[in-house]
Amino acid sequence: QVQLVESGGGLVQAGGSLGLSCAASGLTFSNSAMGWFRQAPGKEREFVTAISWSGSRTNYADSVKGRFTISRDNAKNKLFLQMNRLKPEDTAVYFCVAYREYFMVADYSSEEPNYWGQGTQVTVSS
Repeated sequence: QVQLVESGGGLVQAGGSLGLSCAASGLTFSNSAMGWFRQAPGKEREFVTAISWSGSRTNYADSVKGRFTISRDNAKNKLFLQMNRLKPEDTAVYFCVAYREYFMVADYSSEEPNYWGQGTQVTVSS
């Protein structure tokens, strides 16, 4: 059974930074592309970023490009999201996601993930 457990959410002031982690189990992590989605109150879930299983390819939503960085540690089965220069509009529940093994595309932003974590709340105050 695939489990994705996020941690690191919290409250931060606008302009600040926050780091999220995702611990993955039940899948061959090093063969799986991973990503982050988010859902703000009253809005649909949206793609934030994704990383290929080797880490050589990344995609970012335009709204976070240049501020957020996705990375992974295949030895520890962990995914990370470093968020800098946070804005109030970044407030959302952030979900760690995994794609099926060996699934590689040039752009993950329009692809439906296969597995989802429970989410962690990020709140950015103005």
